[in-house]
Amino acid sequence: MAREKIILLALPGIGDALLATPMIELLRKAKPDAEIHAFVMFTSTKEMYEHDPNIDAVHHYDFLNASKSGALKFVSDLRKQRFDISINTYPQNRREYNLIAFLIGAKRRIAIRYRRRDPQNLSWLNTETVLEDDTLHCVEENVRLLSLIGIQHELKESSLPKLRLPLSEGHSQFAERWIASQGFTNSDLLIGFHAGTALFKNHIKRRWAPEKFALLAERLTKELNAKVLLFGGPDDVDANAIIRERAGQYVIPVETKSILDSAAVMKNLNLFVSNDSSLMHIAGALELPTVAIFGPTNETYVHPWKTKYKIVHTDIDCRPCFVYSPKPLTCYRLNPDEHFLCVRAIEVEQVFNGVKELLGKHLTLPVV
Repeated sequence: MAREKIILLALPGIGDALLATPMIELLRKAKPDAEIHAFVMFTSTKEMYEHDPNIDAVHHYDFLNASKSGALKFVSDLRKQRFDISINTYPQNRREYNLIAFLIGAKRRIAIRYRRRDPQNLSWLNTETVLEDDTLHCVEENVRLLSLIGIQHELKESSLPKLRLPLSEGHSQFAERWIASQGFTNSDLLIGFHAGTALFKNHIKRRWAPEKFALLAERLTKELNAKVLLFGGPDDVDANAIIRERAGQYVIPVETKSILDSAAVMKNLNLFVSNDSSLMHIAGALELPTVAIFGPTNETYVHPWKTKYKIVHTDIDCRPCFVYSPKPLTCYRLNPDEHFLCVRAIEVEQVFNGVKELLGKHLTLPVV
């Protein structure tokens, strides 16, 4: 009898792909003999999923930089593999994702039915859907998809798996060499920063000002005797350049060739400070205590998963306003000077106090 073939469409970035890994783990446990494939668009996601033992094969195609004819041929080749089930991981609420699932042509096409602009985004091309629930974390939404194929699980963070981020021996060795090159010791307080976010759909507006990250680095170094490590990828070059210009003597840039090498270095940290970003979720996967800076995003959806964390935000009455939609991130405050005030009004003192609170509660290191 042929093995059941399942393909997971995880086409957004690595943060969203990470939030699907608990679902993938539960799928593998329920269907140990199935052939589980993943279809991804970003190299970083490909690298991560290739190291996941729950996934048998990873298919990677860069739709953003490909011709329409090339993309159609790639999807047509996937169709020839005759998948039994496709699962659009959450959140994927663009028409392109539903169209790709339709063209791959699995007999059963599983997806979320979104509360906003769902018909326009061709959700009806899927064969089975479950209605989006705004009270749930993205991990829980992904797990709900399994109920459509008969796999039931309690939607409770304490009973669900953690995020899976496998690191190879090569990644660990890279981190050991890098840490040694900096002369760090076990007594050093190492705090990581991620000042970036994704750039698409105006999500750059979710970023806390890099100038404030620079001031925070100075305070952490002077008042807590911390070593501050600066992380980020190609989308974060400009933000990191500002931090290094303003606080070069207080930050140590971590430059790697792969996101898993960066993750391996992060594993040595005592605490991570981040915008709502993919590296925030990597910190969660590594179970790092995390101070997460939130502007318009609803922390219910994407708070750090199964790790100690502190959310820092303003109490402005219109936040959180972000919902999953194909529309670019927009601020609806009438006064243009107040646009994205939810993140711009967060002060260095708030984040600094969040760091001290998390250090005091969850680490044995003394606060100097």
